[in-house]
Amino acid sequence: MIKLRHLFKYLFIGALGLSITVYQPFVIAGFAVPPEMQQSQAQYLIDKGNEQLNLGQAAEALDSFQKATKIYQKLNSDENIIGSLINQNIALQALGMYPRACRTLLQAISFVAQDWICETQQPNDSTNHSLNIVEQYLKPINLLALQNLGDVLRQLGKLAESKIVLQKTLAISQKLSNFDRHPIWLSLGITEQTSYNLLRHKYNEIQEPDFQEKLNDSIVEYALNSLKTFQQINAAKSASTSLKLQSQLNSLNILIDLSQWLKVAVKSKNQQLIEIQAQIQPQLQSSIKTIIQNSALFNQLPINQSILFQINLANSLAQTSDERLHTAAIGFAQSALKLAKSINHKRMQSYSLGVLGRLQPEQAEDVWLQALSIAQSIQDLELTYQWQKELGNFYNKSKENKKAIQFYEATIKSFNQIRDDLGSLNADLQFSLQETVEPIYRNYMQLLLNDKSPNLKLIKQTNDQLQVTQLENFLQCRKLDLISLDKVNLPKNTTSINIISLNELVLIIAQSPNHSLHHYVTSSKLVQSHANNLLLSLQDERLAAIEKDIIISESQALYKLLLAPIKEYLPSSGTLVFTLDTSFQSIPMALLHDGQDYLIKHYSMAVTLGSKVRPLKALSNQELKALIAGLSKVSPSFYAPNAPEGLQALLEVEQEVAEINQKTKSSTKLLNEKFTSKRLQQELKVANFPIVHLTTHGQFSSDPQHTVLLAWDKPINIQQFNGWLKTQQSQNPIELLVLSACQTAKGNKRSALGIAGVAAQAGARSTVASLWLVDAVSTVQLMKVFYQDLKNGLPKAEALRLAQLSLLADPKYAHPYYWSSFILVGSWL
Repeated sequence: MIKLRHLFKYLFIGALGLSITVYQPFVIAGFAVPPEMQQSQAQYLIDKGNEQLNLGQAAEALDSFQKATKIYQKLNSDENIIGSLINQNIALQALGMYPRACRTLLQAISFVAQDWICETQQPNDSTNHSLNIVEQYLKPINLLALQNLGDVLRQLGKLAESKIVLQKTLAISQKLSNFDRHPIWLSLGITEQTSYNLLRHKYNEIQEPDFQEKLNDSIVEYALNSLKTFQQINAAKSASTSLKLQSQLNSLNILIDLSQWLKVAVKSKNQQLIEIQAQIQPQLQSSIKTIIQNSALFNQLPINQSILFQINLANSLAQTSDERLHTAAIGFAQSALKLAKSINHKRMQSYSLGVLGRLQPEQAEDVWLQALSIAQSIQDLELTYQWQKELGNFYNKSKENKKAIQFYEATIKSFNQIRDDLGSLNADLQFSLQETVEPIYRNYMQLLLNDKSPNLKLIKQTNDQLQVTQLENFLQCRKLDLISLDKVNLPKNTTSINIISLNELVLIIAQSPNHSLHHYVTSSKLVQSHANNLLLSLQDERLAAIEKDIIISESQALYKLLLAPIKEYLPSSGTLVFTLDTSFQSIPMALLHDGQDYLIKHYSMAVTLGSKVRPLKALSNQELKALIAGLSKVSPSFYAPNAPEGLQALLEVEQEVAEINQKTKSSTKLLNEKFTSKRLQQELKVANFPIVHLTTHGQFSSDPQHTVLLAWDKPINIQQFNGWLKTQQSQNPIELLVLSACQTAKGNKRSALGIAGVAAQAGARSTVASLWLVDAVSTVQLMKVFYQDLKNGLPKAEALRLAQLSLLADPKYAHPYYWSSFILVGSWL
């Protein structure tokens, strides 16, 4: 679920009531206004901004706070300047302007030298950026500014920095007597909770069971740490009613979510998780009982806080299976709606109605339509997205296809607009694509396909959009610089093929060079059965020992289901460009078998994500200048925590490097100790290499942290790779990136995501990579033929095809283990 950023703001802005020393007069219409009058005017603006913010008028509140700041600056009132800058920060957060809010706080606490911390992405250079928080900030207003900095860093997704700032603020506050530290504790607990939420999303996105297992301890740790912090606040006699209630609500939210996750996680028979699950249940019941018993305290809160707290409680109780709690949730949501109407707070009215729609299915349609109308009237995209999605699902279940299509289409449009409007998704607005977004796209495509004359072009565009969104989410980046194949004049004998999973069906769409579309639909159950069997074999460490006939049997079954029905629309030879859904990305299409030959016998092949590529361009003979790096010996990086397990030395790497050096021009070699992360970065800075060839252990995973390439000193993960290769991209893009000796993490079905991710980060036009760790001797032969054919002027995909066929023709290497691992992602020319 998308967390609603406008509704989670702290409410401690207001007058500071500090003594003021006046230095400069303020003149209006030729008359000097007394300092006392200026002070009153500033205070009026602060109060007005407070009221506007509480009514959801964040832009107007920001204007009021800015005007107040200017008056305080005229008065040289330092503490009031800081206070009004804090107010501006809160209004900016309410508007979703997190980097600007962060910079406003740096201005308040004179951290101008650390402006890097407000950037939405971590610095790409190797500078050791560290937070330097000096302990001179001993006044309450300074600590309030630091606490707000911790809060906004959390919104920017910089959770480690947020935690450091808040812990330091807490430590400094110990030197002040009679200082209420509970708000800082609350902020720290929320940062821990956000870390837990992000790991939970990550757990859902990762496919490899081993990597999921490694997250278990961290997920539990963050959950328990945040619960411990909230419990400290609840137990404190001096903590305010508001803080205690918020701590209780946050605790309940964690306990419910953790309880639901544990039901899935304990299937791994992890004894520790089973014990924690048993401990959580009594805490959950106790938490619910305590909050409901204390619900009368909502009436003692400011009205907008009372509304928000009751909505959040209703949301939490709705996730339980207890009918009595469900009834209580309806009561809290109705109370929140009544209060929101009493102060004419449109956003909270929409939020309350939306929650009621979820709680009362029999009234859901009318209630969600009301909620949507209000959200659209105040141009709130996040709420608009929520209620459009609910209505799309409602009409889909009701078999009202036209309405469902209408609302799914609107939902996707709102989702993309949210992503465009935000510089980066803040930590409270993380989408779990697999859980919340991907089903919308797939349901929408399914409904379009059900039409008597399905709009294949729109289905294809929607699938392309989903795949690019998946890649951008994987990379945590915005808008990749790619073009659609629809805008490319496909060369003769080139056909693009989309294979799309849609619930119970698999849809295959073939697009000819003239852009005409043809499709076929088959059973998902049949396809997935053969795809899973084949994938188990391909990711088996003993692949080379598996009978070739077993592999051919599954690949032939897949050919019959996926390609045979559209064979009449394919050329007899040429290039096939595949856009593959998740289930098929770790299966090399070259391996599919028509009963007589492998597909590679007739076609060269390329893979794209979302039918998107960099502009097509052939590799010229003058561009055969390469940076060649490799590891042939065991290095320190083999022992890094995120390195693949069971690595061994690649003794033939030296021969591979020598062969490629001979086939290319003016190449630079980095072998073993010379192939350090720093040296690779330096070489890419000073020289323009059209070809970058890395023959080293690497791993493609559904987890970016485990998508790595090993240099001598350490593994280079995908984000680090991005920073280094973009240096060269500003000169000329890498025409060809070759990743030899890499492999797909076991259990991962999305290899192309990792490969395309590395390619996108590198700015590479084409990438050749291996899906599993293949025989080193045969790889030397394959690369020798590949580079010789590039030198002869053949397109990259055709050069790779001939290199693979050279192995297939050799009885020693005819088994698919040796030749079928390599795929080309991106431009095939």
